[in-house]
Amino acid sequence: MEGVFSRAFSSEVQPVELARKLAKEMDAHKTASVSRVYVPNEYTVHLSRQDRAKLEGYERSLEQELSGYLLEHARKRGYDLLTRPEVKFSTDERLRLGEFGIQTRLVKPPSREGERPKQGEEGHTMVYSAVGEGEPQPQVTRPPTRPAKTRAIVMAGDRRYALDGPRATLGRAKDADCVLSDPNVSRHHAELRQAESGDWQIVDLGSTNGVKVNGRRVGSARVRRGDEITLGTTTFVFDVES
Repeated sequence: MEGVFSRAFSSEVQPVELARKLAKEMDAHKTASVSRVYVPNEYTVHLSRQDRAKLEGYERSLEQELSGYLLEHARKRGYDLLTRPEVKFSTDERLRLGEFGIQTRLVKPPSREGERPKQGEEGHTMVYSAVGEGEPQPQVTRPPTRPAKTRAIVMAGDRRYALDGPRATLGRAKDADCVLSDPNVSRHHAELRQAESGDWQIVDLGSTNGVKVNGRRVGSARVRRGDEITLGTTTFVFDVES
């Protein structure tokens, strides 16, 4: 997949980033039956108007490429699909350049000719930033005593990442939640973790060059809005949003 799509360090949504997040949503919405594990087969990618416009001319080709990527991902993980995964794009005026949402759904194929497919309940839309009638999909629930959920925001240069808790990995590896293209950053450099209290902390994952918060090297530390966090030679501002 990485040989097909290039990934530029810019504020625009990149196809390889879409592929990685689509696979993540497939993993997050699997449903186990007695002997099989089913995953959604319909994925709607919501883009800002600016990002959608950049797909003009090859949108259908990209949809098919992403569908093939999800099919291969399901095969490797041993997931069962009711039909080949379908990926389609939609414009959402609420999204900014570089942000995108993914909504999943399990769609059962028609049992008789001429019958319309049965659709499960629509799943919640996971919003990312670049920086079904059938069985309803399970939702991620939080303990009732937990404070209002927040997302960690990482602002590095012209990139803005919105990271959902309770854990988000930062590093140079493609499977990190926040990918930093800095040779001085380890593949899995650090992790942002949200405590039951709602507070966030940064934890060094045994990196080579360490983690600094406001210029002070730490193994782990609580972080607040406006704190500057340095990984390798990359410094970003930490923020949160509800």
